[in-house]
Amino acid sequence: MSAKLPQAEIGVIGGSGFYEFIDNGEKFDVPTDWGKASDNLTVGEVAGKTVAFLSRHGQRHDYPPHQVPYQANIAAFKKFGVKYLIAASSCGSLQPEIKPGDFVICDQFIDRTKGRKDTYFDGPEVAHIVGAEPYCPSLRQIAIDACRKLKIICHEKGTVVVVNGPRFSTGAESAWFTKMGWQVVNMTQYPEVVLAREQDIHYVNISLSTDYDAGLVAEAQVAPVSIEEVLKFFKSNIKRVNGLIREIIKILPPKNLVCDCHQTSVKSKF
Repeated sequence: MSAKLPQAEIGVIGGSGFYEFIDNGEKFDVPTDWGKASDNLTVGEVAGKTVAFLSRHGQRHDYPPHQVPYQANIAAFKKFGVKYLIAASSCGSLQPEIKPGDFVICDQFIDRTKGRKDTYFDGPEVAHIVGAEPYCPSLRQIAIDACRKLKIICHEKGTVVVVNGPRFSTGAESAWFTKMGWQVVNMTQYPEVVLAREQDIHYVNISLSTDYDAGLVAEAQVAPVSIEEVLKFFKSNIKRVNGLIREIIKILPPKNLVCDCHQTSVKSKF
């Protein structure tokens, strides 16, 4: 282990089935004030740029969604100087037009979790982040442009419903989400996205639809979702996920930032 941490402006979070990204990178065990991250961070070169990678659930998938140390993970990226964070995740489709294999560049979330540590500001320091636009619009546009260049089917907007897990939604819950007009369901986007904002990190989510959620079973005539099938599908698409993230990294940093992700918490402090 190196005594001094290298600096990496770009960070990548790998979701279920996405445990490696950087070839010949150096691994770092980074303690934080919020405990240990879910895994060592790997730092190395991707597309000529220094990148830090972390597996959200750990190399052996040790952390279920409700136990992921989200605060420690984001704090660890901050220690490396990460400014731009690309987070990959699997998701279930809530709408027929979002097919398995499609990518969704989320722009909104609905929080249905409970009991998760979701802020760095428990007092006496207090900050209120702006929540109207939780995902960085500058990074979202870069991700959309990368999808277009690679001719990847991508839905340029989408609301992700974040359920607590580790169980999947009931048919009634899923049908409700669909009727509300929300696009996908996932277990890890909250509080990851808001913690990144509190640390002034630009954050974009790349969601890969792996299945139709339970509420669409009757109409779509598909089997109910299982974690084995989710992992199998994600792994079979890992090259596409890797390719998209590498293309995004090539474009970073943005030429012009049309957001205030990097100063929201500072501006909101009393």
